[in-house]
Amino acid sequence: MSKSAGKIGQIRIIGGQWRGRKLSVLNSEGLRPTTDRVRETLFNWLAPWLPEANCLDCYAGSGALGIEALSRYAAEVTLLEKDAHVARQLEQNIQVLKTKNLTLHRTDTLQFLAQSTPSAPFNIVFIDPPFRRGLLEHTIELLETQQWLADDAVIYTENEVEQGTPKVPNNWTLYREKAAGQVCYRLYHRQ
Repeated sequence: MSKSAGKIGQIRIIGGQWRGRKLSVLNSEGLRPTTDRVRETLFNWLAPWLPEANCLDCYAGSGALGIEALSRYAAEVTLLEKDAHVARQLEQNIQVLKTKNLTLHRTDTLQFLAQSTPSAPFNIVFIDPPFRRGLLEHTIELLETQQWLADDAVIYTENEVEQGTPKVPNNWTLYREKAAGQVCYRLYHRQ
């Protein structure tokens, strides 16, 4: 992606075992770490499902969502990230945290979801793709058709406000929805 990728700041883990810990974030095209305020709201929504959950972060980027989930006692978190520079920074952050419950795949998310078969379905899935690339609905479709989701999975989506509400499967129920600036975020419950 960006040839000038470099450290520009940090994300802060806001809850759980690593609360207050800061991790480096790279400058890379399309990378927008989810803000502390949005993450706080999201993880309040997720509280009933999070302990011991198997989580998938489809567009890991900074790792803020997946790492926050693990900090709050999810059992396992899988991160998918295509950009090599960003993936290297994620690997360094995983080493800093000294955890074996966080797996990173440097891969194109859509190809990974289309070609792979999950060893176990995911209870919680985060879908926060780079904006204005048409990735959200295709990701949702692959998660459902390729059987990546547990029967009662919860799915978080984040998209630009002007995109509107994404098309989701009939068995997904909107649980919560909010907007912050140019970002709309939703939590769905699969039934």
